[in-house]
Amino acid sequence: MLSKKVEFKKAVPVWAEEYKKEMNITVVFRAVVEKAEGLTLRLAGSSAFRIEINGEFLAMGPARAGHGYYRVDEYSLSDNMKDGENVIDIVVAGYNNNSFYWIDVPPFLCAEIVKGDDVIVSTGIGGDNEFTGYRYNERVQKIQRYSFQRNFAEVYDFNNKSDFTKPLKLALADEEEKVFVERGIFYPAYEKELAEAIECRGNTTVSEKEQYFVDRAIHNIGPRLKGFKIDELEICSTWEAEKLDFSADSYEVKKLSAEDNTVEIPENGHAVYNMGRNKCGLIGFNIKCEKDAVVYALFDETIKDKDPNKLNFLRLGTSSVVMWKLPAGEYKLLTYEPYVYKYLRIVVMGSKATVSDVHVRRVGFYMPKKRVVTDNEKIKAVFDAAVETFRQNTCDIYMDCASRERGGWLCDSYFTSRVEYTLTGKSEVERNFLECFLQPESFKCLPKGMLPMCYPADHYDEMFIPNWAMWYVVELEEYLARSGDRELIDAAKGKVYDLLQYFRPFENKDGLLEKLESWVFVEWSKSNELVQDLNFPSNMLYARMKRSIAALYGDNALISEAEKLEQTIREKSFNGKFFCDNMVYNEAGELVLSGECTESCQYYAFHTGVATPETYPELWETLLHDFGPQRKETGKHPDIYFANAFIGNYLRLDLLMNYGYEKEILDNMDGYFYYMAEQTGTLWENDGDYASCSHGFASHVIYWLDKLGMLEDVK
Repeated sequence: MLSKKVEFKKAVPVWAEEYKKEMNITVVFRAVVEKAEGLTLRLAGSSAFRIEINGEFLAMGPARAGHGYYRVDEYSLSDNMKDGENVIDIVVAGYNNNSFYWIDVPPFLCAEIVKGDDVIVSTGIGGDNEFTGYRYNERVQKIQRYSFQRNFAEVYDFNNKSDFTKPLKLALADEEEKVFVERGIFYPAYEKELAEAIECRGNTTVSEKEQYFVDRAIHNIGPRLKGFKIDELEICSTWEAEKLDFSADSYEVKKLSAEDNTVEIPENGHAVYNMGRNKCGLIGFNIKCEKDAVVYALFDETIKDKDPNKLNFLRLGTSSVVMWKLPAGEYKLLTYEPYVYKYLRIVVMGSKATVSDVHVRRVGFYMPKKRVVTDNEKIKAVFDAAVETFRQNTCDIYMDCASRERGGWLCDSYFTSRVEYTLTGKSEVERNFLECFLQPESFKCLPKGMLPMCYPADHYDEMFIPNWAMWYVVELEEYLARSGDRELIDAAKGKVYDLLQYFRPFENKDGLLEKLESWVFVEWSKSNELVQDLNFPSNMLYARMKRSIAALYGDNALISEAEKLEQTIREKSFNGKFFCDNMVYNEAGELVLSGECTESCQYYAFHTGVATPETYPELWETLLHDFGPQRKETGKHPDIYFANAFIGNYLRLDLLMNYGYEKEILDNMDGYFYYMAEQTGTLWENDGDYASCSHGFASHVIYWLDKLGMLEDVK
């Protein structure tokens, strides 16, 4: 079902009048409320908000929606209040820039605290019992982006204290029409989990470097990637952190517990914390500084050479650093946005400090009530890693990675959606995610009919992945089978057929797509270098998309088109042993096979139904016995380029499952995933740790284990 509309009783969307057009402005909306039973906070906003009661964290949001739509959260306040007056703060970050995470719309807050039918306090302009807005001065405004995909890094200067005697002039938010709808999904529990140990301590010195971090998120700022240009930055925290040089005076491991977690860090010193496994959430700790200090939190998912002193906060191409300038005193620090990390280096410059309660405030899915039944310890570890990966990347929508991007990518969602249903028997997050694509009438910066590769997001560089739009349709077919939600499927019909019309001009006389535009993506391997002029994996998926449309809407003509397309692919792509990836135009203007073959192309052929073990028995036997995680050691078929985790290896395992090879799929799981589970406790984007080490699609392992009958409910 589509999300129901929600009406506020009194609240209207507001923002600070003087900051409507500015980027990275944080505003505190404050109300003082007497404790009473039955108080409920209802709110919606943009870009992001955090709710605090008497300075203590309660929740963050909002749940994302498509352009023009805003989901409404509701929180019971009474149980978190003390007797008498309580300070309710809603801290809103108005990013006002494009990203893969928060959409680029003018910031606002619309909120009210109600008791039954009575409105106790609400957002408004000039009325009684309204929230008061204040500039949150501690957060430094003109900072570099965290990454190309996300908004701003976090830097704080507690010398600039917020002045709660000087309220901002609030005005009605931008006149863009806002449709408020129900949240529709669970609320995170925000569990607090302590760091497990300190693995490394030492001294810190400062030195200028010949070159500092060069990244598009810092250097390519402009109309297509909004942010602050280098000469506008108040400080670049990444470059400041790069100046720090670390020595490891001690590798003695100090175990931490709720009773014993206080650590003395000497002046110009550091300590590296181990969270036990990758964790996703807000970084928090208490600190007492004897003198004025600059404190850094540097973090990452892995360490080089198993040496905690080699933590590389730039490994992901992100500014994985949070920076605080602190006058002497005691502080409870908590980041505003969530991050993913196993290792955390806390650096204190200028003062001796006492650090305690280092923790993550978890942001993500609740702990599902499922467990794996097996005596195989490696499979147990892989299952646990898959659950952790799912929890980190499933929140308000499905995300590809909760670290670098926090974006809702198609294709990734095809795999993650199966996991949600396996673990919960529901498809609530999937419904919200799929619905996002249906809410706006069109998508700016994209050709008519094309769907965004990642959404909700703003792609001002006009980039899109035509293949990922095909995966949206294929996922719709599975979603209908899981949910029976005919209403959403019918609501999607217009966009599905508009997408089909987008592809029509790229069909040649044989019905094959040629010279697709923008970023034609097959998988992270050699396959992505073989996408022109005519790419067969893309056409295999196109045929599969046509079959999905036919199944969803009873379009029999598309079944005939798909059958013809599949036969043409077989005739033109198969070279007698393998399916070739592409055809290219030669100097005579003729389309000819390139001769290049990849492992992933073979998996696409079988996964889309172009090939079956019955129709291509020799190729199937080759894939079954010669390919897989051991092939890099055996060296078989060196002329066939290797697949990567995303998505070739996953297509392989899905085929093994579909055709009943139970032993082989467990062996492949061990080979592909155990080393990941052992190293980070999560599953990765690639088969090496050079990118995201917690990628949502990778949790699909859970789906296969369930199909093998190895999962049971936890009572």
